[in-house]
Amino acid sequence: MKRGFQTPLLVAAMLAVGVLSWWLQLRPPLQVDPSPLATLPRALGDWEGEDVPLEGEVESMLRADFNVQRAYRHALGDVVWLYVGYYGTDRGGRPEHTPRVCYESHGWRIVGEDVVVVEAPGGRFRANEYAVELSGERQLVHFWFRSHRSTGLLGGWDQTADRLLGRLLAGRADGALVRLSTSLRPGEELVTARSRLLQFAGRLEPALATHWPTEHPAGDESRLSGSALEIVRNFRGAPGTHP
Repeated sequence: MKRGFQTPLLVAAMLAVGVLSWWLQLRPPLQVDPSPLATLPRALGDWEGEDVPLEGEVESMLRADFNVQRAYRHALGDVVWLYVGYYGTDRGGRPEHTPRVCYESHGWRIVGEDVVVVEAPGGRFRANEYAVELSGERQLVHFWFRSHRSTGLLGGWDQTADRLLGRLLAGRADGALVRLSTSLRPGEELVTARSRLLQFAGRLEPALATHWPTEHPAGDESRLSGSALEIVRNFRGAPGTHP
């Protein structure tokens, strides 16, 4: 008797999944307007940012819809590197290359891993932390994933569930990798570098929320910002890169 109930339930579940997949495929492709992200403030509190565009080869490998890479300098001399790789719904909403793969493929050794909590005006969120080393140079790295509806995603099931809910509730499943890194001065304690990144992340997150890219059905040019293409064109200047 129990098996008799299981079979119809299984068939119903398979039909529901099939109908859902068919419904999602019928939706028109979405076109990305990255101009809000391109205008992410260069001044964040006491930090002043300078664009450092990616090399063409790196940009092609990442296959993001839009990249932001900047060096933010504090008045006291500290530097935090920011990278945001944005992927629209049609790109899958997440990067193909994770920070672990990126660092290890460039020869960096991950010597420590943790999860930290960032205090931001909109509330707390979590971020991954890597301590990395290469030829005597030490860096601390914080990274997380965010979408149009959530932030502080660590990657994995939380990101998959967020993309599914976003697709069902809002018709979009775009997302981005947000990565911060800072070099440790000789003799500098890890806790000092961590404080630097946490402070910066707390200022960055509200700016990302208000400068998030928009998506609309392809062909609906009326929703595109008139200056979107010009902003993107100006943003991509002389090549450069940072691990």
